[in-house]
Amino acid sequence: MLMRYLCMLVVLLVLCRVQAEPESVNSDLVLNKVERGIDVSSHLIKISTSITIENTGKTTANHFVYVLDPYLQNHEAYVGATLKGEDDKLKVKKKQTTIKGQKNVYYHIDLSSGIEPGKTAVVELEEIYTHALQAYPSQIAQSEKQYVVFSTNLYLFSPYRAISQSAVVTCASSNIEFYTKKKPVSQAETSINYGPYPNKEPFTAEELKVHFENNSPFLTVTNMERVIEISHWGNIAVEEHFQVTHSGATLKGPFSRYDYQRNQDGVSSIKSFKTILPAAARDVYYRDEIGNISTSHLKEMDDSVELELRPRFPLFGGWKTQYYIGYNVPSYEYLYNKGDKYLLKMRLMDHVFDDQIVDHLTVKIILPEGSKNIKLRAPFEIVHGKRQLHFTYLDTIGRPVIVLHKNNLVEQHIQDFELSYSFQKFLLLQEPLLVVGAFYLLFLVVIIYVRLDFSITKDEAKESKMRIASLIEEVQSSHDKRSALYQAYDDATNKFKSNKEASVFQTSRKKIDSDYKQLTQRIHTLQATLKEEGAEAAEKVAELQKLDSQYKELINQAINYAEKLINNKMNKQAYIESEPAISKKRAEINQKMEALSSSL
Repeated sequence: MLMRYLCMLVVLLVLCRVQAEPESVNSDLVLNKVERGIDVSSHLIKISTSITIENTGKTTANHFVYVLDPYLQNHEAYVGATLKGEDDKLKVKKKQTTIKGQKNVYYHIDLSSGIEPGKTAVVELEEIYTHALQAYPSQIAQSEKQYVVFSTNLYLFSPYRAISQSAVVTCASSNIEFYTKKKPVSQAETSINYGPYPNKEPFTAEELKVHFENNSPFLTVTNMERVIEISHWGNIAVEEHFQVTHSGATLKGPFSRYDYQRNQDGVSSIKSFKTILPAAARDVYYRDEIGNISTSHLKEMDDSVELELRPRFPLFGGWKTQYYIGYNVPSYEYLYNKGDKYLLKMRLMDHVFDDQIVDHLTVKIILPEGSKNIKLRAPFEIVHGKRQLHFTYLDTIGRPVIVLHKNNLVEQHIQDFELSYSFQKFLLLQEPLLVVGAFYLLFLVVIIYVRLDFSITKDEAKESKMRIASLIEEVQSSHDKRSALYQAYDDATNKFKSNKEASVFQTSRKKIDSDYKQLTQRIHTLQATLKEEGAEAAEKVAELQKLDSQYKELINQAINYAEKLINNKMNKQAYIESEPAISKKRAEINQKMEALSSSL
């Protein structure tokens, strides 16, 4: 009986051991030195960890298990690993296990060359966590500063024994309200130094909490849709739609624009931010639901295009806005082909702003109509949505649309994807042939329609009325143009009296005289045509011509007086006295001409 209980106890211990550690943990590995740098100076948690690993066993260790901090694993956005002194990233595979009754996320990291018995290697880890800083207080007034609380494990949460470990927490400011004082610990300006702590057993846990001032922009893209439309005619159109929110402490009370501009308060608010576009980007536009936002600034640099975006209002905690950006890039920079095979190599997303967080990204890649054998190679795990069809000008069966989804992205996810497909080049002729065929049919219909006469008999009286109406309309148009020349005469005369340049005046007058003569002759010709049609309007046009002749004589008289005044052949007082009489007569004649023109 005692042996049975002992066997059961051993089985339970083995099961507990299996449950307490991730699979494939090499117990021969020891962490000689662990150095963590925890940067909480922005709204992202950036942790860089350097781990010196020693293999105390007798066989080569080919992998290393890294368990995420239980405090932060639900906020994990990116984990990358490299060996010190090497640029190539190590292969990491995300898995789950149960540790101390709780589900934990860990990474299985392949060591490229392995660690031989008795040797050491330094693994450097980079971790990014989002939405891990909690605003405390959660609501602040416009003039108040923003404070946040950060919690994590004081020690590296690892399945291996750590001989020595330390951590440095870098805050956004030196105004630190509280921090865990686990000795040895010290504060210097914005940094809090913990450790070194010797001989910690696997999965040692103790909370590290910091409460400090952080007014950095807590800007979050809650939803982003990126549409990439490929054209084999040399262009790639990109349009990005954003829903943005300030995810920091929410604004308490009303917003005062007066106080905001006078006191320059609202230190945690977001006034503007910068987006980096490809260097080849052109025809850039930035709009929202109202229209184009003209307060944005575009700056072209050698390797990129910098677009400063300024929303229509500053963003305080809890405030939201939405906008979209579009631009074109030449296809030869991103699209490669060999025969009928094409390869698109482009970024899954671009730099939206510094320390960016994109909660949800949707990428839609619109390929040319007729594309087949579509294959995608993504730089990281991504969710494929249901394929769609997009119809635009001259499409028949629709363009295939590849839909991709990804959550919780940061700057480290700005990587290239590769999309290969096949496209038969003769399909490029489809749209031009459709255009040519459409115009051919249109012209053919017009030709047939124009050449057919659908009337039973011709109505000569109606056609005569239509011709007369057309002639009268042309007379009125010509008279309006001639009336505009009256003002041109006055402007030239006034300028001549001002600058006294006779040659310039004569040149201007000759041009106006030429235009006036053509219009007068045109009206005279139209009058003769109206007379042939037997229209009563011909007499009114003749009267209009007579009044115009009188008006022209008054203009010539005014010009003559002006020339005498400039040439000192007429004194200024006499000129001033003569001017009202001429102006009065011109006004009377002009009134009569306008009345005649309207009555035609």
